[in-house]
Amino acid sequence: MIVQTAFIATLIVQQDQLAEFEALQKKLSVITHDDEPGTLVYDFLRHREHPDTYVVYARFRDDEAFQVHQDSPSHDELVPPILA
Repeated sequence: MIVQTAFIATLIVQQDQLAEFEALQKKLSVITHDDEPGTLVYDFLRHREHPDTYVVYARFRDDEAFQVHQDSPSHDELVPPILA
């Protein structure tokens, strides 16, 4: 039996960084879907009532696929600016 790996992250973004955050997250989402076949789901959602709050839900085939995502150059390039 293969056990899939998943994570849910809730991120609160400063109002003056919303546009930059969305642009970086959309870019990461496209790259993740295109370049990481072990990523089964990568959803980026904005809260309806709190427009500065986002949820990222990702599901991976297994722990190895999750590690591929974490170690990808695009992840290293795009995630630090998102979290800064």
